[in-house]
This record gives sequence, structure tokens and C-alpha cells, in this order.
Amino acid sequence: MDTPLDPGSTPAHDDVRTVPRALATEAVHAGRDDLARQGLHAPPIDLSTTYPSYDSRAEAARIDAFATDGAEPGDTPVYARLGNPTVARFETALARLEGTESAVAFASGMAALSAVLLARSAMGLRHVVAVRPLYGCSDHLLTAGLLGTEVTWTDPAGIADALRPDTGLVMVETPANPTLAEIDLRAVAHACGSVPLLVDNTFATPVLQRPAEHGARLVLHSATKYLGGHGDVMAGVVACDEEFAGRLRQIRFATGGVLHPLAGYLLLRGLSTLPVRVRAASATAAELAARLAADPRIARVHYPRIGGAMVAFEVHGDPHAVIGGVRLITPAVSLGSVDTLIQHPASISHRIVDAEDRRGAGVSDRLLRMSVALEDVEDLWADLDGALRERSEPPAVRGLHEAMS
Repeated sequence: MDTPLDPGSTPAHDDVRTVPRALATEAVHAGRDDLARQGLHAPPIDLSTTYPSYDSRAEAARIDAFATDGAEPGDTPVYARLGNPTVARFETALARLEGTESAVAFASGMAALSAVLLARSAMGLRHVVAVRPLYGCSDHLLTAGLLGTEVTWTDPAGIADALRPDTGLVMVETPANPTLAEIDLRAVAHACGSVPLLVDNTFATPVLQRPAEHGARLVLHSATKYLGGHGDVMAGVVACDEEFAGRLRQIRFATGGVLHPLAGYLLLRGLSTLPVRVRAASATAAELAARLAADPRIARVHYPRIGGAMVAFEVHGDPHAVIGGVRLITPAVSLGSVDTLIQHPASISHRIVDAEDRRGAGVSDRLLRMSVALEDVEDLWADLDGALRERSEPPAVRGLHEAMS
């Protein structure tokens, strides 16, 4: 049974809810609570780029409020770059699922991370402390200093010592992409002190983990993945308190990294099945991880204690041959769709990371990352078994305890 979520403070579209509800219920209803009162069942898609206003004084006041603290325009929109009603429904729902006051959506996960970095840099806090591994493009954005930031890479135990007066952010990802390494969020949040902790929660989703409950101030999602859930929408979102949300809205307005309303609609629809999809895929992933761990063709399996639908494994043979040998599983980047995907991180998702840094973070050249989805487990295993049987070199037999991590 789901644990009830606290009512908390949430944006518009959620004003009729008065009692805590389980996560599965929130996934279906959050962001939609006002629909029945409007005589609607499915949420509307508002495609307007601008909105008429016959009260220019009131419009000026709304724009002044936005310029001051990023306050939402309210019930009467002004311009699509300030906000959109359909996108706002998704933001309301995601904030409810993550247990935060607010959420701000962007055109991609990288746009969302960029907005966070820009918001902190604007306050003179350009230094970031980060723990590897992160998603490859996140790693590159920090390492290259493309937004004027400076990064110190450390392990979780070294976070407190790495902090400086100009540190604006600590960033971690757990389970991490692609090794699925896990971090004690409560311990890390304590080590951060007053510096905001940003947790990339893309792999876990709020179904398995709610970082804000463990002290994280910012929760990042590539909403392209599990939140959308069908491989047909690109988006990013940051769940946070309302104060920081205001700054993010100002950055979004200034840079133009807005989410299209149709994408907001698809994400809201995706959230309604998120718990069902994640739990079903996780059960299949756990079974495949166990079978891979017992297979002598596999050197090591990475599967997180928290569970989830992601499995990473290192082969004794040629990983590229395994990629070329699958027939049911799709060899492609990304994850979190309704079909199972497999990719070679050292060649694609983490290729942009320096090879030495990549390997130092545990991303070996023989590592494969698989996003397990909703197919039958026996069909998936038959496909994997065939690819491994035809393409991998048989190693010496070793014990099961050596295979699973």
C-alpha cells in the first residue's frame, strides 16, 4: 500500500484536495482536481502563445511581481514564455509526487540543470561540488564550465571538505547513471550544510525515492524518461521550494527554455501510469538481474538496493556484439519507455566524459546499460540469452557472489 502524501502547499489546479492521498492516487488526480468543476474529464491543451487583457494596469502589476520574485501570473496568463496553463498542471502534479512546494518545467533535462546553475551563478555562487558518476552531459556541462561554473569532483565522504564560500550547489545522482551506484541522501544533505543539494532522481522517480524527504532542496528529472514514459516527449523539471522556483521561472523566461504545452499534456498523462509502469518494470528488472548474475558469460551485474527498472552489466565478451545481437530489445539511448532499451555508455551516453574520468567512475568499456520495460520477462531473457550466446566469449566459471553488486 502507498504511504499517504502530506497535503503541503501546492500551486493552482490542486485547491480542492484536503486530505493526504497515496502516491498512486496522486499520480492519477494531482493537477486535475479542478476539472470536474469545469465540466471536463480530460485536461485541456492550451496552445496560445499570448493572451488578451483589457486591464493593462493589472497586467503591469503581474509583470512587476514576476520581475521581482518570479511569481506566477495567476489565473490570467500573459505570454507563453512566462507560463502556460497546461504545463502548470504537470508542474503541480510533479510537485505533489515529489513532496515539494513547486516545480518548474523546461524543454529538456539539460535546460533544467542549466537554469539551476545560472540561478546560483547570478548570486555569485559559481562553484559546484559533484559526485561521479552523473549523466554524461551533466558531467560535461560542469567539467567544461560552459556556464561559467567551476566544479570540484569528490566522493560522498569528501563533500563537506570540498565546500567553499562560493559553493552554490552540491549535485549527486542516485541511483547513478549508468552504474546504478547509490548514495545515502540523508548523510549527504547533512554534509552540505546550508548549500542546496540537487539530486537527479530520474532513475528512481518519486515512486521509489523522494529526495526532498531526505534533505534535498532541489530534485531534477529528465522528464523525457519515466515521467513521460512512452519515448515521445522531451522535457526536464526541477521540484523545489517556491522561492527557488521563482528564480527558475525568471531564468526560463529570459533564456526561452520553455516546455511546449503538448509536451506538458503528455507528461501529465504519463504521470497517471507512472507507479504502475515503474513497479511492473522493476519486477522484471530484478528477475533479469538475478539471471544475469548467475550467468557465466557475465562478469558483473549492477542492480540497486532500492530496486527499479534499470540494470547494468559487464560482459566478458564484446559488448558491441551484444548490442548488435539483440532483436526484441531496442539498441538505443534514453530509458524509461514502455519498451526495453539497451546501450553501451562508453560509446554513447558517457562518450563525452574524458575516458580516464569515465573509467574512474566505474563506467568500464564492457558495461552495458539496460532500461527494462513492460515486455514479458521470458521474451526479454530469450533475446538477451541469444545475443550473449552468439556474440560473447565464454569465460572461466566463477562464483555467483563475484557477479552481483
